[in-house]
Amino acid sequence: MNTQRIIIVGGVAGGMSAATRLRRLIEDAEIVVLERGGHVSFANCGLPYYLGGVIEKRDSLLLQTPASLGSRFGLDVRVNHEVTAIDRSAKTVRVRDLVTGEQTVERYDALVLSPGAAPVRPPIPGGERMLTLRDIEDVDVAMSALSAAPRTALVIGAGFIGLEMVENLVHRGLEVTVVELGDQVLPPLDPEMAGPVAQRLRDEGVDVRLGTQVTELGPDTATLSDGTVVSAEFVLASIGVRPETSLAVAAGIELGSRGGIRVDDQLRTSDPSIYAIGDAVEKTDAVSGEQRLVALAGLANRHGRLVADVISGKTIRVRDAFGTAVVGVMGLTIVATGWNEKLLRAKGRDIRVIHTHPASHTGYYPGAESMSLKLIVDATTDEILGAQGVGGDGVDKRIDVISTAMAGGLTAADLADLELAYAPQFSSAKDPVNMLGYVDLNAVEGLTRSIQWHELAEELEAGAVLIDVRTPREYADGAIPGSINIPLDDLRARIAEIPERRLVVHCKVGQRGHTAVRILAQLGRDAVNLDGGYLTWSAGISARHSAAQHGADDQRASAETRAAA
Repeated sequence: MNTQRIIIVGGVAGGMSAATRLRRLIEDAEIVVLERGGHVSFANCGLPYYLGGVIEKRDSLLLQTPASLGSRFGLDVRVNHEVTAIDRSAKTVRVRDLVTGEQTVERYDALVLSPGAAPVRPPIPGGERMLTLRDIEDVDVAMSALSAAPRTALVIGAGFIGLEMVENLVHRGLEVTVVELGDQVLPPLDPEMAGPVAQRLRDEGVDVRLGTQVTELGPDTATLSDGTVVSAEFVLASIGVRPETSLAVAAGIELGSRGGIRVDDQLRTSDPSIYAIGDAVEKTDAVSGEQRLVALAGLANRHGRLVADVISGKTIRVRDAFGTAVVGVMGLTIVATGWNEKLLRAKGRDIRVIHTHPASHTGYYPGAESMSLKLIVDATTDEILGAQGVGGDGVDKRIDVISTAMAGGLTAADLADLELAYAPQFSSAKDPVNMLGYVDLNAVEGLTRSIQWHELAEELEAGAVLIDVRTPREYADGAIPGSINIPLDDLRARIAEIPERRLVVHCKVGQRGHTAVRILAQLGRDAVNLDGGYLTWSAGISARHSAAQHGADDQRASAETRAAA
């Protein structure tokens, strides 16, 4: 009887999860892993932290070796071996040993493609000195460059990975500039959530350049599209990644609409003997049902396990992807799952948006940290479409609960009924996730209508009156222009002072505003709450002004450059 021969192209998260799971399921199979790089199992998510010195030992990143995998799992793991071609009719792959140059042909019964994704490198003058962080070889090159003791660093791209790089370079003591083409950091977030992150970066001494891009790299400088020149002795690019599909394309394997390898619900490609997993593969979006590219280690590991199940004869279920992500930046925890408000509104979805600003645990127990949470809900079905969070301790726990609720099909109002663990040092009797549910339930039941921070100006232009129900001291510390300060506790007694027009009510975070709307509504007034209160409004306006200011600065710099020329 012939032994089943399974070849896996690519290691790390997806490929090695597939290989080790296969061995646990099929003891007598011949399993070969072909990895182009010099390391087959390493912690690629830890690379920025090794660069910054947080992870001190390089060996900490190396999880398994070909020898250890061979000893424990009986795997034939070959590093520095590149698959150069697939012959689908013969069921073979051509392999080049990158050390000796020798070429061989290997047969397979099942082939798993896990080639990953390659960093985007924009073609600009001087771009050859632009570094990226994809594997151990990349981080070795970067560490060698840092050994020359540069004083300044440039990070191109302010996404999740880019900001990890920024933080770690600051940790090493470098003066860091981050350049982002968009008008905010962290493009997956909405502006009022991303704005405080950009401010924290600036407070920590990072030069944040938005709405611009690098057009040229000199020996130790970078020229930006606004004409300015910044010091950049060390340059890291984190613009994004492209799926590695060249091998699949050459073999005639179909790609999907987003340029990744297309797979079915059993992770098979258009060739039934070939499977694909990881960053090179398109996933089904859990919110829209569309295909998308999601480069996350958790999904790669999960799909590696699932593809092993399929090859062993099991029927699997591949869940649609929410794209749940977390990053830590300068003491802040930033999280997101599902879709953001700006994309949903661009798609024309009828949505309800909720902002809250709870503490990580009860205020009377020492050490409580504030957070900002945002929940986005289908206004008709109450389906949770996305969530974001920024703050201190406990933000990651809340996004995990919400993501799990989304996977389980819970509605936003169902969040109010979740039984979550409580003790004063961990949460509140009404956990922040429960509070999101309560706010949504009030909206569903029609108790409190609300508007968003970016809708306020239009309301005021239409004649609405803005009532600030905070205390006089809070009002004196900062207020929305044109507002009338009537503290919540005085509202009933001073109702005659309030004009008989539509009212927009706000407090600091929205809770007192909700109570005020209920009072006014029962007194016959047309009142809505400013969702998220003064904190959300000020964050959104600050982000908008910052983007506008950078745009004005860019135009002014370009004009000055033209005049000088």
